[in-house]
Amino acid sequence: MKKIITFVFALMIMGGCAMAQETIQLPQPDMQLLKMSTGEAMQLRRSGRSYQNQALTDQQLSTILWASVGINDPKGGRLVTPTAVNMQDIKVYVCNEKGVWLYNAKANNLTQVSAEDLRPSLCARQMFVMDAPVTLLLVSEQSGRQRASERYGAMDAGYVSQDIYLACAAMGLKTVARAMMDQEAVKKALNLKEGDYPMLNHPIGYGK
Repeated sequence: MKKIITFVFALMIMGGCAMAQETIQLPQPDMQLLKMSTGEAMQLRRSGRSYQNQALTDQQLSTILWASVGINDPKGGRLVTPTAVNMQDIKVYVCNEKGVWLYNAKANNLTQVSAEDLRPSLCARQMFVMDAPVTLLLVSEQSGRQRASERYGAMDAGYVSQDIYLACAAMGLKTVARAMMDQEAVKKALNLKEGDYPMLNHPIGYGK
């Protein structure tokens, strides 16, 4: 039986816990962090490529993850972002120096899938990615689906990417959507199957 350990994710980003973790229970997303109007967030949205050495809080991370592929209709199981033919194919992986975690929207938790620092494979020579305390990797997981389409995956990743941008703008954080990465290294590290497509990654942090 897997041991479930609850703790503040920000400590992990800063390397405050040396013990290997399997599952991290996140706090509920805080809608007050997103209370800025849509118009204001759109006006403030910018791509940022320079980050301070300051960790995100677990509350900030939980809220950004909810804005990406969280559930806004628990009864119907609908997500914040739309998806083609309701595939709900976009999976969000949280990457930092301690490893990679998969976000589970229903349980509102993170499950560690790798102890490898995947960020060098995400950089693709743009080393500013290493400065961000956390990077979100968007993967369209369509293996085994009858209507699998890389075009659907690209479209769905775009929806999620825009919500990440707006959530970061509302919370005073910087991010940038990047398609550059070592695709094969990412697939190998995450043990992705045929039909699973790494689409975008978003380094996130406080801008300089």
